[in-house]
Amino acid sequence: MEKIVALCKRRGFIYPGSEIYGGVANTYDYGPVGTELLSNIKNAWWKTFVHQRDDIVGIEASLISHQEIWKASGHTTGFADAMIDCKNCKLRIRADHVIEEYYSKRSIKEKVEGKSLDALDKIIQNDLGIVCPNCGKHKWTGVRKFNLLFPVNLGIVEGDQSLAYLRGETAQGMFVNFQNVVDSTRVRLPFGIAQLGKSFRNEITPGNSIFRTLEFEQGEIEYFFDPEKSDWEKLFDEWKKSMWSFVVKELGVNEKNLRWREHGDEERSFYSKRTEDLEYKFPFGFKELWGLAYRTDYDLRQHAKFANKDLSITDPETGKKVVPHVIEPAVGINRMLLMILCDAYREDDPSTSSGPSGNRVVLKLHPKLAPVKVAVFPLLANKLPLVKMAKDVYRDLKKHINGMITLDDRGNIGKRYYAQDEIGTPFCITIDFQSLEDKTVTVRDRDSMKQERVKIENLGSLITQKLA
Repeated sequence: MEKIVALCKRRGFIYPGSEIYGGVANTYDYGPVGTELLSNIKNAWWKTFVHQRDDIVGIEASLISHQEIWKASGHTTGFADAMIDCKNCKLRIRADHVIEEYYSKRSIKEKVEGKSLDALDKIIQNDLGIVCPNCGKHKWTGVRKFNLLFPVNLGIVEGDQSLAYLRGETAQGMFVNFQNVVDSTRVRLPFGIAQLGKSFRNEITPGNSIFRTLEFEQGEIEYFFDPEKSDWEKLFDEWKKSMWSFVVKELGVNEKNLRWREHGDEERSFYSKRTEDLEYKFPFGFKELWGLAYRTDYDLRQHAKFANKDLSITDPETGKKVVPHVIEPAVGINRMLLMILCDAYREDDPSTSSGPSGNRVVLKLHPKLAPVKVAVFPLLANKLPLVKMAKDVYRDLKKHINGMITLDDRGNIGKRYYAQDEIGTPFCITIDFQSLEDKTVTVRDRDSMKQERVKIENLGSLITQKLA
């Protein structure tokens, strides 16, 4: 994990947030290649779950929303973490993380999810006598709830401000816009509303880079259906297959690193009849990547009650009014990016490596996700004919290739290959002296490191085909 974090900063994937001012804990910025990778993941998600389906439409709701939305959803009272403070060093940390870390170091397999505040407090204070991971003292406050919503005050007049919240999830925007979508489109049950966007949670995290942060991108779908006409268990299993297929086929992740985990009664939300997590084996263990929950009709009924609005839909065949039930697949896009980096990271055998340190590091990203699709090199930066031809090839490829292309003439050719391997560029094109004679170039494959000579006039179609 430390190597991946170092690579992310060195090559421009992820930077610590506000770094020159000492940083803000649990915030991160995305560099040039990280931004491209994040965008490619979001585009793949949207294409698969919105554009390629006939039964899902998309929206983009406001980041700031009325406080009543979060009262209706239960977030103002139930959206909280169990926190504990060290009286000695003032460390604030999630109580379940303290216990999980203790268990992990001792290879103890025991569930922490769903335990009450009193139970967590008893485990830390009495049963195990766990010490602070920061200072080593056993001087804890009691375990208490800490609400995760970010409040914001609207208005410019002092004392006349109105309370609202940064959204804690994208889901509520789809529930409160349910009637707008029904009235303005031709959707019929079953159908889904999808949303990609930022959510905010004021939580304390145990590190692990961007796995859990204050601000993050979510990809959520609320799939509405009539429980009398659709079998929820069948729909649930269909979504499980779709999620697994997307991660393996579209993102290129090794399915040996994936598993499903069903929530027990203590962990599952009270309104959910079934919840399962698609988990990935990160360097720090199997953790949730993508959640799937059958939320019944809880959310629409809550908003109908609090807003005093009719949020039912009329069945065109029977004329009967239905409050739809919902199945929700929800994924953190940033967590998906971290998974992809972990899954793609490789260190080649030093004896067969071409890296300057004798140890090639390569990100074997799916070509469709790679932040840079093609890198173009003149063999020597001080030979103007080579540089001119490289620029011509670079400009021509930008017309053919949908994605980022880079032109690089820094350092020797070996170091340039090495740098592109580290950011996962699938193809490197080199213009050499033979190129000036016969208008051919070498195309180097990232994974095999094999090179083939290709006519410049065929480059566009060849690379497009390889990226397909």
